[in-house]
Amino acid sequence: MSQAVQSSPTAPAATAILRASGVAKTFKMGDSELNVLKRVDLSLRQGEFVAIEGRSGSGKSTLLHILGALDTSDAGSIEYDGRDLAKLSGAQRSHVRNTQFGFVFQFYHLLPELNVLENTLLAVMIEYSWLGFRANRKELRQRGTAVLDSLGMAHRLKHRPAQLSGGERQRVAIARALMNDPRVLFADEPTGNLDAETGRQIMNVLEKLHRDKGQTIIMVTHDRTLARQADRVLVLKDGKLDRAES
Repeated sequence: MSQAVQSSPTAPAATAILRASGVAKTFKMGDSELNVLKRVDLSLRQGEFVAIEGRSGSGKSTLLHILGALDTSDAGSIEYDGRDLAKLSGAQRSHVRNTQFGFVFQFYHLLPELNVLENTLLAVMIEYSWLGFRANRKELRQRGTAVLDSLGMAHRLKHRPAQLSGGERQRVAIARALMNDPRVLFADEPTGNLDAETGRQIMNVLEKLHRDKGQTIIMVTHDRTLARQADRVLVLKDGKLDRAES
């Protein structure tokens, strides 16, 4: 059950694994500008499950992408494990993104020509060279199989995405995100493309990862009921982040 209503958007700096300070982002819309994020502050503690709630178009995904080093802000800073991501080289940022972070999106982003296990291995294939992947292929396939098994997908290893239900596709996407044993799992509307019951099943998967393995998770959603299942709920409104009201 969420304890968010008693929490502050900013955790003590000494305990933060991921920290945003004064993050701002503006998009040009023809001759006008849209200020999506207005000096957002956020700290995420290791082992915490934080939900960011907000309406569609409020900037939730933009914020998540900036936190996960998929995008950059116009102002402010993002610190991961005490390091300012903006001060890292492009290769260093990519290494952090590929080895320390895992991503789950609303639309799965599975490659249709690959089977379940092959899609799961994509994350490690990006980090390894081709020769490195071949040298470690047996071990990586065993790890991928184990991750899929933990998500109830061991019986689907050779199936392609078109042969899976929406919930099964999202489980594969979660497995792919977990392959590098990420310290932070980013979930961008992970149930947004699913029916209510399947969405609850996916939330159960995330909660189990958090509860049983101490997985640090930051999730954005427009669904208040789902958000309340996190440890802490923050609301993004008018470009600013604040704690949820009871």
